[in-house]
Amino acid sequence: MPLTERIEAAISCAIARARAGRAPRQLSAALDYATAPGGARIRPTILLSVAMACGDDRPDVSDAAASALELIHCASLVHDDLPCFDDADIRRGKPSVHRAFSEPLAVLAGDSLIVLAFEVLARQAITDPARAARLMTALAERTGMPGGICAGQGWESEPEVDLAAYHRSKTGALFIAATEMGAIAAGHDPDNWRDLGALIGEAFQVADDLRDALLDETTLGKPVGQDALHGRPNAVAKLGVDGASKRLSDILAGAIASIPSCPGEADLARMVRKTAERIVPNVPATAGRA
Repeated sequence: MPLTERIEAAISCAIARARAGRAPRQLSAALDYATAPGGARIRPTILLSVAMACGDDRPDVSDAAASALELIHCASLVHDDLPCFDDADIRRGKPSVHRAFSEPLAVLAGDSLIVLAFEVLARQAITDPARAARLMTALAERTGMPGGICAGQGWESEPEVDLAAYHRSKTGALFIAATEMGAIAAGHDPDNWRDLGALIGEAFQVADDLRDALLDETTLGKPVGQDALHGRPNAVAKLGVDGASKRLSDILAGAIASIPSCPGEADLARMVRKTAERIVPNVPATAGRA
């Protein structure tokens, strides 16, 4: 089964379970709305690509990990768009969840998706308790404090911001989770895969800063100019467009070079290059090791 189909099937299964029974109709609809259609699904694609590079001996565990990671990502988008944070009206080319359903339901939808992500992983403990426990720990570390996406959002309230720590938490954390969880799902050591996730995350953040500065709302599918509007630290403000573009190419070269030796190394390098092309059109993914 293609990766996209695996990811969508796993997410659909999780959402269907959450909507079963006598669940509140509006909140149930908000969960579906927040997760589908789901954009590029870059993080679960990376996770499954790493799992496959490591042998993918338990695809059921890998699929659960991929869906859990994407549920956390979707929850973070719902919360990011709230009036207390970005106050964004548009997400993925349609009204953000709080605009479509109300602010209270958006808060509940984000919270429900977070809980659902860990439920998905917990269910894997029946057949593989060791891997399930390690997956839950990895996802929790990259979601909360001190270095997860919650910490990344928290940096925006600080009077002085450590740009590297901010980017590593706000954007890099879930990419690190993707590579670590892909390895764990296939029974491998996640430590060897941390650098790859960190570098992909850093590249994605720089690319996001460039998109925010250079693209229009129709092209991007969400409000633009948000970094400047909210006074957030970003690579374009610090390095300029040319400097940020050069930095992006350097990071991508380092990401490919960091891929650990494994049976699927060449395929994984191609996936990283393809991901680079998706996040920033016309920005070449500089090759490292093939």
